[in-house]
Amino acid sequence: MSPRLEGMGVVVTRPRAAAEPLAAALEREGARVFLYPALSIEAIALSPESEAALASLPAAALAIFVSANAAELGLEAVRRRGPWPAGAAVAAIGEATAAALRNAGVGPVISPTERHDSDALLELPRLQAVRGENIIVFRGEGGRERLKEVLEERGARVAYAQCYRRVRPATDPAPLLAAAGRGEVQAVGVLSAETLANFVAMLGPGGAALTAAATLVVPHAAVAAHPDARRFARTVIAGHGPEGVIEALTGIRAT
Repeated sequence: MSPRLEGMGVVVTRPRAAAEPLAAALEREGARVFLYPALSIEAIALSPESEAALASLPAAALAIFVSANAAELGLEAVRRRGPWPAGAAVAAIGEATAAALRNAGVGPVISPTERHDSDALLELPRLQAVRGENIIVFRGEGGRERLKEVLEERGARVAYAQCYRRVRPATDPAPLLAAAGRGEVQAVGVLSAETLANFVAMLGPGGAALTAAATLVVPHAAVAAHPDARRFARTVIAGHGPEGVIEALTGIRAT
């Protein structure tokens, strides 16, 4: 039996460290993978507000990590100050984030299993009854405010520990555009609206032919609704993890 994605050209736009496991899984299925990171992660010095949030962690009822980067860099910041406090429960958005926490010895981890976004986390029973609780959200600079807003509406006190920033890489698009010109790019995968906007901006005007011919693969409807998604031939929503992306790409090939 031939590999499911034999000969399909797929652009992976995740930060390089996060892209490599997905790229390996796609290549095992026969895909031609183009690594084109459209987002980079940079650790930052903690602001006074973030320092205060970390100092209050022992009194927090819950710590929420919004990404695997938040787990890695947030735990690093915490452990520079001492061990993880025993009284703080831990929640994660997404299985990759939950796995990063478990692998670091922090848990048990509260995490949604069906969808992997803040709304899915907010639907869990543990996040419903938070009145009077102190909650620390580990995240990057400039993230979405919905998690904080909803938790505060439910009566919680929420503080941010911001430990990284997302930046747009300066990557030469010429090799990717040349591959697209040869008909070698059939799909582009992105994880977030920010990554999608970066990708389109990084390609520049010369990227119009690439996007018009390619299928965009995204993890949830919020990314699919971004205006730049309309530049693509079509958009599909993938299931969780590498296998979810592979199944979505296999479905593209079948249609």
